[in-house]
Amino acid sequence: MQRTSGPIIAAAIAIAIGGVQWARAAPRADLAHIELGRPALPPLTYTMFCLRYEAECRPRRSFRGGPIQLTEKRWADLLEINRAVNLAIEPVRNELGLAGEAWTINPARGDCNDYAVSKRHELLQRGWPARVLLLSEVVVNSGEHHLVLLVRTRRGDLILDNLTSQIKPWARTPYRWIRVQSPGRDGLWATVGREGV
Repeated sequence: MQRTSGPIIAAAIAIAIGGVQWARAAPRADLAHIELGRPALPPLTYTMFCLRYEAECRPRRSFRGGPIQLTEKRWADLLEINRAVNLAIEPVRNELGLAGEAWTINPARGDCNDYAVSKRHELLQRGWPARVLLLSEVVVNSGEHHLVLLVRTRRGDLILDNLTSQIKPWARTPYRWIRVQSPGRDGLWATVGREGV
């Protein structure tokens, strides 16, 4: 019996569950998962966010377990939330540094932190498990720190970002990865074991 390769099987499954449009739009199977390193303290601004929005940071049983199956419905959720939040928040640059940081859910105006926590909030409201919605600190080419939402799927880790309308695999972003919320340890973050290519 001849063996069929993983990407061909994944494409066949994608076509079966959602048709050709879903198969073309969704990321291909077997994308890399980010390698988490040693535990790290969260950003101070995240701690302040948790004091303000306790429900967003409350330990959840769903923090246990692995990546989520990326179904057609979940892919549609990601596309819809990424687009809606990117359009709803007017971008404003934080010129005050740490003193100007106040991560806010669904503000009228905000910076990258507000986009990331808003997207996570909206996906949690739709029933997504917290363990797969990880805030992540990166550094952009200019050297500025930036916050994105990393979504852990069985197909690989995907990034929702306010700097692009596209949802990309983490390794295809032009960022240097600093730390990510730890899916297995409530309140802790983790360093990144390796950088994207």
